[in-house]
Amino acid sequence: MVRVMSAACEVEYARSAHKKQPCGAKLTRNLPAIKIEKGTRVQQHRAIAGRIGAREAMTPAVLQQKRHQQILTDVVRTYIETGEPVSSRSIAHRHIEPLSPATVRSVMADLEEGGYLYQPHTSAGRVPTAAAYRFFVEQVAAQATASPEDRQWIRRELEAAQTPEAVMERASHVLSAVSRGLGIFISPPLARTVVEHVRFLGVPDRRVLVVLVTTGGVTRDKLIRPERDIAQQELDRVSAYLNQHYSGWTLEAIRADLQRQVEHDREQYGRLAGAALMLCDPAVLGDDSERKIYVEGAAQIASAMEFTSQEQLRELLEAIEEKDRLINLLSGCIEAPEPVHVEFGVDQMSNAGKHLALVSASYSANDQVQGTLGILAPMRMHYERVITAVAFMAQLFSDNAQGSGS
Repeated sequence: MVRVMSAACEVEYARSAHKKQPCGAKLTRNLPAIKIEKGTRVQQHRAIAGRIGAREAMTPAVLQQKRHQQILTDVVRTYIETGEPVSSRSIAHRHIEPLSPATVRSVMADLEEGGYLYQPHTSAGRVPTAAAYRFFVEQVAAQATASPEDRQWIRRELEAAQTPEAVMERASHVLSAVSRGLGIFISPPLARTVVEHVRFLGVPDRRVLVVLVTTGGVTRDKLIRPERDIAQQELDRVSAYLNQHYSGWTLEAIRADLQRQVEHDREQYGRLAGAALMLCDPAVLGDDSERKIYVEGAAQIASAMEFTSQEQLRELLEAIEEKDRLINLLSGCIEAPEPVHVEFGVDQMSNAGKHLALVSASYSANDQVQGTLGILAPMRMHYERVITAVAFMAQLFSDNAQGSGS
């Protein structure tokens, strides 16, 4: 297989509903903003119908002709649907423009030379490379919106959960079902958790039980041992002050504001703010241990036809078991709360990662990233449905977090 360097494609959320389509998404004429990252260089443009010259200037030579683009799109679609190498005859039959198999064969040869297709063996048809999938996502899947059926199904599945923890677990299940891959949902790090209510309870041996109620009604509690003994009366004053002034803030923002207050007027705020700083310190509360990850779908990845090597499959399954690796994987590709990111060739997972693609997004409240969710699956996936499902679910969690924090 031709090895293609990893790249990320960010797709804006699409919200308008459209008519039913079997793949779960329908293309529109409204082309969203796309940011394409290649190494450290970032290019951002808005793909607008009519700006053909600008688009062609950014397009590789082999894809300058519209026929080559259409045939590449048809090859990717056909391979996603069948999982079998695609012949020139099958493309000629489904192509809108009447073309002979010989003409299609010539175009596919050009695309193979350009690194977009490869031939498993001489007598076989062609298979898309990572570059072909990237083209398909940027030019086709980026224009999709979630179907009404998928929207209703996702809402119904999440609403069936009885607790916030069950909602997050159900979210990973839905993502796995959409992709037939790995569904991943990661709760926010404690420092970035939006706090709705806080309470401090003194317990024996000078310890304090910290109870945080975060967005969506998720409760986190932690026993800590402050640097000094704090009476319950003072603990109540601190919690009352925090609940009055900082409901809907993250712990990170609360600490920053308290520090500013102390620096501005140490005499007035010193003791109260100092106690609050100590009690709300994510390091004291155990930031790393409080982050939760929900994963489902390992069995589906294990059965994927892409993994013929048992050794590669074993390495991948072991990597999936390492939750910190999954957290780093999703955290590393999220740079802003809105876009959906698509990455091809996830080599940091394992040697088998070159066959995988990652589709991920973050959800936020009050302009603060709250958590991330995503799909890790073989590159041969229904990108229109996967991307729109990830975007729609992230938007649902953002709306819920925003509503809870307001």
